[in-house]
Amino acid sequence: MAKKRPQTKAVKPQATDGEIPVVGAREPCPCGSGRRYKACHGRAAAHAVTELVQRPFEGLNGECDWVALRELVPAATAPLALKGGLPEGVPSVTLATVLPMAWPALRRDDGSILLALQNESSSGDLARDLADTLQRALETEPGNPVPARRVPAEGPRLQDLLDADVDFAPEVHEGFEFWVPESSEGASTEVTASLERANAAAIPTVKLTGVDSAYWCETPDKNHLRWVMPHPEEKLLDALARLHAAGTSSLGEDTRLVGSFRAHGLMVPVWDLPSAMGAEECEKPAAEFAERLAAALAEDAPLTPEQRRARGGLTNRQVTLS
Repeated sequence: MAKKRPQTKAVKPQATDGEIPVVGAREPCPCGSGRRYKACHGRAAAHAVTELVQRPFEGLNGECDWVALRELVPAATAPLALKGGLPEGVPSVTLATVLPMAWPALRRDDGSILLALQNESSSGDLARDLADTLQRALETEPGNPVPARRVPAEGPRLQDLLDADVDFAPEVHEGFEFWVPESSEGASTEVTASLERANAAAIPTVKLTGVDSAYWCETPDKNHLRWVMPHPEEKLLDALARLHAAGTSSLGEDTRLVGSFRAHGLMVPVWDLPSAMGAEECEKPAAEFAERLAAALAEDAPLTPEQRRARGGLTNRQVTLS
């Protein structure tokens, strides 16, 4: 028979004043409960670190463009405004799709900050990761990149740091020359090599001006329009199905709605375009489609059998990016 373990008297948790400090996962919890930190006050922290936030950019101005710059656009920047204004010694804060050597952020020699959007998330909440990187960039000495790190479970999110009264205005670039300021005498060998590789891999992309958050891109065989939309997924699928069944879901001759991405809680319908159709040629058809979509979104009648079949086809051609 197995020996019985001697029963130990449970240790009564002791009251503590103030915040419980973070200690090693296997160390006794500072609250005095007698349990290891990971089984006591560390449980909530561990859960917060791994919990995936489905819509990390919700509540930010230009949520759809944040998603596009995170997942679809190779080279773009956007100025960011902080609540309370910029601190002394920081002339500007700029969001960038990506930075050389995958730096999370860079504090330039003049004190300005570039914050990279397309880096990995360690906490499951991109908004918290980016806020942590931004705060560390503000404290970094000019002329240095900000290293990656595991983000604490608790802390501010971008929504807490950015000025909600300022519009989000991304600018799409042909390449990554924005990495090197015009006033710079030259980039390091590593940055130059990284710049050449990034430029070689970048897909030509243009943001349409007549509709929100639609991005034209050029590929060797055909062009595409990828349009991040803010509407609830089920309602948007119904509307697209109505248009698809009616034969009005295209953007003109030789164009076709081929499916959609699902990214950060939003849907991104995708159209195939002929290689001769550039971004300018997309403007009018996209604006006309936006009107048809608005009318379809306003309908609330049950889908017909043909519309349900169209919806099923669209659903089967969905790809989840995040």
